[in-house]
Amino acid sequence: MNRGRITATGFALVAALALAGCGGGGGDNGSGARNEAPAPAMDTSTVRTSDSPLGTVLVDGGGRTLYLFTEDGKNTNSMDCDAACLKLWPPMKGKPKAGDGVDAALISTTRGSSRMQVTYAGHPLYYYAGDRAAGDVKGQGIDGIWYALDAQGAAIKKAAPAAPSTQENGNSGYGY
Repeated sequence: MNRGRITATGFALVAALALAGCGGGGGDNGSGARNEAPAPAMDTSTVRTSDSPLGTVLVDGGGRTLYLFTEDGKNTNSMDCDAACLKLWPPMKGKPKAGDGVDAALISTTRGSSRMQVTYAGHPLYYYAGDRAAGDVKGQGIDGIWYALDAQGAAIKKAAPAAPSTQENGNSGYGY
C-alpha cells in the first residue's frame, strides 16, 4: 500500500469536495451525512439555547443548531446563494419567539433575497443541511466563515470536535 501519494481518483474526489457549495461545505464534512436519513425538520417557532460540544449555542425549537455567515452585514443577508447553496445553508424563516436562554430583544427579521429571514443580534440565521440530529454542529467553522452563535449573538470560534474516522486498517478510501 502506497501512502505517500494521492491517486487520480482520490485527488478528483478531494478537489470536487473542496469546490462544492457556496462558501464551501459541499462535502459531508467527514460525517457521511449524504448516506444518512434526512435532517430533522426545522422548527422556526422558537430561538433558544442548548448545550453542545461547542458550549451553549443558539438552536431552533427542535434543537437544530443555528449558524451565522460572517460575510453578512448587520441585519443584512449579503449571501448571493444559488439553489444548491440554499439547500446546503437554508435560512431560518418565519417569526420566532424567544425560548430559554435567549434575549427576546435580540430576535428580529430582515428581508434577504426577497424573503424574510430571522436574525439574532443582527446576524441572519442559517441551518446546515449536514446536521442530522438535534445538537449536531457539523457546520461549525466551515471555510472559516460559518459559525454557531452564543446567547449574546457572537460567533463561537471554537473548533467543532473531530468527526469519527472512517479509516479501517489504515485505508481512508481516498487512495492514499
